[in-house]
Amino acid sequence: MAKREAWMALAGLATTSMISVPVWAEPPEPLPASQLDWVPWGTDRPAGEVCGGYYLQPEYRLEQPPEGQVNSESDTADYGADGDTILEGGVLLRKGDTQLEAPRVQVPPERDVANISGPVTLREQGLLVRGDNAQVSLKSDEASIDSAHYVSHETRVRGDAIQLERITEDTFRLREASFTTCAPGDSTWRLIGNQVDLNRAAGYGTARHARLEVADVPVFYWPWVRFPIDDRRQSGFLWPVLSGSDGSLDFEQPYYLNLAPNYDATISPRWVGDSGLLFGAEFRYLFPDSQGTISGAYLSDDDSAGEDDGYTELEQGDDRWYFDYSHVGRLSPRVPYQLRYGAASDGAYFDDFGRTFGESETETMQRLARIDYRGETWKLQARAQGYQVMDDPLNEKDKPFYRLPSLTADARWSQDTGLYQEWNSNLSYFWRDIEGDENGFYDFNGQQRRIPITEAANGARLSLSPAFGYRFNPSWGFFEPRVAMHHTQYDLDYQDRITDRDESPSLTAPVTTVDTGLVFERDVNIGGGNFLQTLEPRLNYAYVPERDQSDFPDFDTGEQAFGWTQLWSPYRFSGGDRLGDLNRLSYGVESRFLEDESGRERFSVGVGQAAYFEDRNIDMQGDPDTLPRDEDSYDYYDATRDRSAWVTRINWQVSDNWRTRWQWLYDDHLDRTESTEVGLQWRADAGHVVNLGYRWRIEGFDTADEPEDVVNYNREEYDLSFALKATDNFDVIGRLLYDNTNDRALDQMAGVQWNDCCYGVQLVWREWIDDEDTANNIDDDTTDRGFFLRFVLKGLGGVGGEADSYFDSAIPGYRAARLE
Repeated sequence: MAKREAWMALAGLATTSMISVPVWAEPPEPLPASQLDWVPWGTDRPAGEVCGGYYLQPEYRLEQPPEGQVNSESDTADYGADGDTILEGGVLLRKGDTQLEAPRVQVPPERDVANISGPVTLREQGLLVRGDNAQVSLKSDEASIDSAHYVSHETRVRGDAIQLERITEDTFRLREASFTTCAPGDSTWRLIGNQVDLNRAAGYGTARHARLEVADVPVFYWPWVRFPIDDRRQSGFLWPVLSGSDGSLDFEQPYYLNLAPNYDATISPRWVGDSGLLFGAEFRYLFPDSQGTISGAYLSDDDSAGEDDGYTELEQGDDRWYFDYSHVGRLSPRVPYQLRYGAASDGAYFDDFGRTFGESETETMQRLARIDYRGETWKLQARAQGYQVMDDPLNEKDKPFYRLPSLTADARWSQDTGLYQEWNSNLSYFWRDIEGDENGFYDFNGQQRRIPITEAANGARLSLSPAFGYRFNPSWGFFEPRVAMHHTQYDLDYQDRITDRDESPSLTAPVTTVDTGLVFERDVNIGGGNFLQTLEPRLNYAYVPERDQSDFPDFDTGEQAFGWTQLWSPYRFSGGDRLGDLNRLSYGVESRFLEDESGRERFSVGVGQAAYFEDRNIDMQGDPDTLPRDEDSYDYYDATRDRSAWVTRINWQVSDNWRTRWQWLYDDHLDRTESTEVGLQWRADAGHVVNLGYRWRIEGFDTADEPEDVVNYNREEYDLSFALKATDNFDVIGRLLYDNTNDRALDQMAGVQWNDCCYGVQLVWREWIDDEDTANNIDDDTTDRGFFLRFVLKGLGGVGGEADSYFDSAIPGYRAARLE
């Protein structure tokens, strides 16, 4: 349970302009790389390695002695007049895993200490210390080395000190010392303190009167600082986050608490410009069968609330807050469960205070309680689900329906003869709290709006869909007839709404399909490669009778977009409130090229179309006796056409580096393209990624439940994104999503990332369009901009939030190297 930002703790931040600080520590000059076990990479440098070399500990020169004894080697060994033992000339001493090299070692008669004349080399497993003179205890782990230079091989930590003392086996004290993870000869950054204590057992170090130097220039001073020396989490202050907007200062100072190995917390007081003090916190826990996160923030008496132009429910002095709880676990391997509850004081909270650089908006706060049973035959689920819509103000008709609860029971039985039976069922109660008069009217933004009658009721819905089928599946094809008896029953409550609609509507209808196809195969040789080519013709007949659904509500239903998958599906709607009438025969053929040795698909092309024998009367209104009113609209044409557009789909893995995909919907009746999507991706072994995309949608093709979400123009978009690794350390990234129809950029992003074993930098600029939830009106669209900078000193920490997850989503195929 690593804390991604738990890299540093500090106290008493001050600038380097302070006058009343102690005399600056001045550690010795560093040694050259050749004396620090540093090995530069040659031609064997691993792909993606960001460091220019590595530390390699040489083999011990003496064999390990029996426990408690010391092995030695020297050119001469003499006894002094006082009983001293003097070893000279290439002296080697080894006790356990500790080995010492020096030109002269003097051991007094008491045999309790060794006085060493330098230069001295002290080695342990993963640790190297060089110095001038030293004194080493022969009875304990204590040692002292003057003008010391140290290296920890595994953690890449190195530094220099006027004096290094080993107090215990894992505890060191350094005076006037430096600390850095940069490679030898690199002075990008180092931490220098008058006294530096390193605790290898605990995994942290502390420094008194410390300063941070970047390129030998002091930039920070701390009276006391605590820092990690390995990957273990440490309590303490994190780097502050400082930003500004419209002349307003935004400063956050997080504090991390490493409470236990399996839980931690972060407390984040934040001063937000004209708003005031925002207090945030996060608590995380991890157990063998569960884990979770609790986060939130609170700001009392926001002085700037409601100041923005436009209609808002906020008022000056409002309290602002959010709370988010997430938990996942399992009671047994077959019984996972999930809990989630999120809430905010208002719909503008995240617009005003944000979350991350890449998150342009937070649309909802999820609420969920869910438990599953995943048996071999039965699949059971119980859940309560809802969410808060983050709009300010929130339109009544946009309030979501809650499922309180939703119970699902599915099962499947199969016989060796090919027969199978299915039981699919769901019982859900849908509820939401909306305001409106008996006719559904309410005031919003100075205008009178109306709740659609299909969304005015609360109530229960029972959905049953038992099915019976037969699957004949030899190697040369398949044949599958199937009948599902679909039943939907409601118990509705319209409360004060005046309506003569049936409060207990229901339907029962068979969903009949016959799916069949053949598979022809042959071996082919193309370009010197052996492939297995298939030819797979397919027929699919679906019949769903029309049923009157005009009294049905709309709780969770949407119309499916037409494409290759829809050619073979009998269901025209998602959700459970509409069963689309259908009398259709789909026909198509697909050919695939499979690599003979691996079976990997290199190329596939499919062409198909659907022939309709009846009009599709059922739409979101559910009336079987009407068609869309506008006979010139795409919706009317789509409901009455006797055949669909031709669907052509191509997926081509050109090589290990090149791939492309294409889907084209062409109406041969009106001789026009309804939709097309083309994507081309290049991924190089070195990590380069380039994506080219093109999308076209004819007006009306995109489905939407609300009129303001319907795009009322032909949509044509270009999408270019790339990530180029100029070197193993340097990435250049960018994206442009361009709306060619309206001659505007919808999303622009450009940035660079530098990453090595010493430090990392992310610098990104982004500008994007927010459609303000009105896709059919571009006049009210707004432009948002963001500028992001993250600077990380490896082993010490960094300034700024992470943008890695945004890079990965914005540039398909790219995996940003983490800077930590």
